[in-house]
Amino acid sequence: MKNIYLLLLTALIINACNKKEQVSIDTLITTNDVALIKATKATLDAKQQEISADLKKLNDRLDDLNTDKNIPLITTFKVTQNVFTHFVELQGDVQTKQNLLVYPEMPGILKNVLVKEGQKVVKGQVLATIDDGGLTQQLAQLNANAQLAKTTFERQKRLWEQKIGSEIQFLQAKTTYQTQKSAVAQLKSQLAKATIRAPFTGVIDAVFKEKGTVIAPGMGSEVFRVINLSKMYIEAEVPETYIASITKNKEVEVYFPVLGETVKSKVRQVGNFINPNNRSFKIEIAVPNLNGTVKPNLTAKLKLNDYTNTNAILIPQSIISENAAGDQFIYIVKNKNEANEATAERLIIETGKTQGDLIEIVKNLTPDAEIIMEGARSVNNGQIVKVINK
Repeated sequence: MKNIYLLLLTALIINACNKKEQVSIDTLITTNDVALIKATKATLDAKQQEISADLKKLNDRLDDLNTDKNIPLITTFKVTQNVFTHFVELQGDVQTKQNLLVYPEMPGILKNVLVKEGQKVVKGQVLATIDDGGLTQQLAQLNANAQLAKTTFERQKRLWEQKIGSEIQFLQAKTTYQTQKSAVAQLKSQLAKATIRAPFTGVIDAVFKEKGTVIAPGMGSEVFRVINLSKMYIEAEVPETYIASITKNKEVEVYFPVLGETVKSKVRQVGNFINPNNRSFKIEIAVPNLNGTVKPNLTAKLKLNDYTNTNAILIPQSIISENAAGDQFIYIVKNKNEANEATAERLIIETGKTQGDLIEIVKNLTPDAEIIMEGARSVNNGQIVKVINK
């Protein structure tokens, strides 16, 4: 009897579905009949699939009939080849090979200081004198003895040439004269140390000792600092990866942030030693200093051209995306029609060096391609898009 009721209920449900009348699912659930519930579900699934198929046909037809379809609007630009110049930016310090502390060569009292700070001097100019402690008087006495020895030698030589006198007398006179002459030269050399002279042409940057100070050779006894500001250079450390591209005579743009000045120069020397601590090598760049504003230890920013491509393809970095595999890609348009509608196509690319907002494309992109600019991140591969370039 129970089975008869179930069969009757199933027939009523199917009949209701055919008449498109809603049947209470709750009533069906209360039967607890698995076979009946599955049969009803299968019937409803079939109806749903049929309805979905019909809706798709209607939507497709509406898309065909609708002249104002909702497709993404994008802008594009044509790829061109340009000259691409890449620069390495480094920081360096201004140096000078003529920055010298001047020390006394003999002990004594600083007798005179003849220059002041900021004064320009020339090579060999007297900067100061030291009390010689009587060496001048000794030199005068030695000069007199040397003159006497010279006279004696010259007379003895004339006699010897006339075969008068003995050879030993001649040799003794000659030896005495040479000894006296050497003593005079030695004392003159010693006395010259009492005069402190400029080692090169430059400027007195500092005067450390005053007149009357007792000085002696050695550390802590420096008297002057002399600097030549006309022969300046910048020393910078360059990573070893640039050893093949940064070479002698390479052009450099030098900017001094403190001075707000930019000058052009060249690499005058490239180091041959790689520092194992930071894997870098040193370079020297000559710096013109006509107005004297560039000082030692001043910081400078350097721009060195390490790479140039005369036919480079450059695009903005902002339009490049990356997939899960780490590949970089952009979108280009294909098959553009008269209505400016086209297909977006994903293109895997390889990039090179960057400069500012632009990046070099080194593989897969040809100069005739049209790249999606605005809207590049909102389209999909194969999607229909509309180009609205102004």
